[in-house]
Amino acid sequence: METRIVKVEAQGLGSFRDIDGPERLSHWDISSSASGASIAALRDAAEYMRTQDTPVAFPTETVYGLGADATRSGAVKGIFSAKGRPSDNPLISHVCDLDMLRGLLRPERQTMHGDVAAETDPIPEIYKPLIEKFWPGPLTILLRNPEPSKLAPEVTAGLESFGVRMPSSPLALTLIKLAAAPLAAPSANASTKPSPTTAQHVYHDLEGRIGLILDGGACQVGVESTVVDGLCDPPVVLRPGGVSMEELRSCAGWEGVVKAYKDASETGRSAPRAPGMKYKHYSPKAKVVLYEWSCKAGAEGVVTEDLQKALIQQSGDAIATNGSGPALLKIGIIRTSRWKFAGGFHPGTLQVSKVHVDGAADANARDEVAYEVKEGELQDAEKKPMARVLDIDLGGDTRGIAQGLFSALRDLDRRGASVIFVDGIDDRNDIAEAVMNRLRKAASEIRA
Repeated sequence: METRIVKVEAQGLGSFRDIDGPERLSHWDISSSASGASIAALRDAAEYMRTQDTPVAFPTETVYGLGADATRSGAVKGIFSAKGRPSDNPLISHVCDLDMLRGLLRPERQTMHGDVAAETDPIPEIYKPLIEKFWPGPLTILLRNPEPSKLAPEVTAGLESFGVRMPSSPLALTLIKLAAAPLAAPSANASTKPSPTTAQHVYHDLEGRIGLILDGGACQVGVESTVVDGLCDPPVVLRPGGVSMEELRSCAGWEGVVKAYKDASETGRSAPRAPGMKYKHYSPKAKVVLYEWSCKAGAEGVVTEDLQKALIQQSGDAIATNGSGPALLKIGIIRTSRWKFAGGFHPGTLQVSKVHVDGAADANARDEVAYEVKEGELQDAEKKPMARVLDIDLGGDTRGIAQGLFSALRDLDRRGASVIFVDGIDDRNDIAEAVMNRLRKAASEIRA
């Protein structure tokens, strides 16, 4: 199957009603002035999803999604096939407005004394403060799946609830509107791999498995949506994401929200309540060694013993150069707020030379990354080469780290890093908890 990438501009595609309150999200209107190549590409993609069982990749504000009509079993099965995703891992449905959500929930008329009362709003009251504050945006809510349900059974993986969100990307909202159906859309990557934040990431994973990728540029948030369940008491967070615990607790009814997820992938036969809970996720091919914020030994950089361990491991591998010895090890470094260049290796003991700086490994994505890659030669005290070092500095801003994390992991993989050392961050504020959750799931080893 040929995989096409089609560029789409998101500006001027549509808008919500210009009113105050939650009902401003009732209806997404496609702009009458929306025309040209972008709207034509979205119409073609929507028609493709209505008639084909192969999903379409498209950007949201969080990560790229792999979308299919959530009401058709054949289309939803196409998602699992393209990703290699386990069938008991539920999917999040995406709606373009509250009208579409209410259509899924099937509002019922109540009768009393023979009279038909006004329709009741099927959206639970507990969620309305969240919808008003965080939608459209990176927040998924769990709702009871009505019987009969409009959703294909594969979406819920046999659960009695389903997850739904309203993305803030005008491109995504317009695509859903044109498709005239909610879109089931997990991240558009091969299962277990880091989530994609550019169209090139999707192409790298799914070339030949899907027919169409809508390229709307790099995603702004960089980690998936927060998933919450307000149908239990107290309400819980099932997956950390683009909305933090502190932000949730600022909403009425959510002051006592608690964490109900693990940083390690859960095991067992039961279906997970939300995506990202049960199976291995976010992992590059390279071994990832994560230094927690609490790790005092790694506060300034990579511990020497870990470097030596990596070098010994490389020497033991059967990767020879001209039959004379092992190939030079490539070490990836992802820095945040604490480490110096090259993971804090000190001049005089270990030195970095011949530093080369560029952007992303994929030339098509160079305008979309928020970091540089510095490559140099790691030397011993006698200036003999020990390894190649690939250094990425994501900076100290949490949201900047979130936006660049998956891209950095993928970038170092493409450049051939055998091991990636990561400087963890303090997970007690902002969306840092989501960042560290993803890193802990990706890590082969954790230094606490």
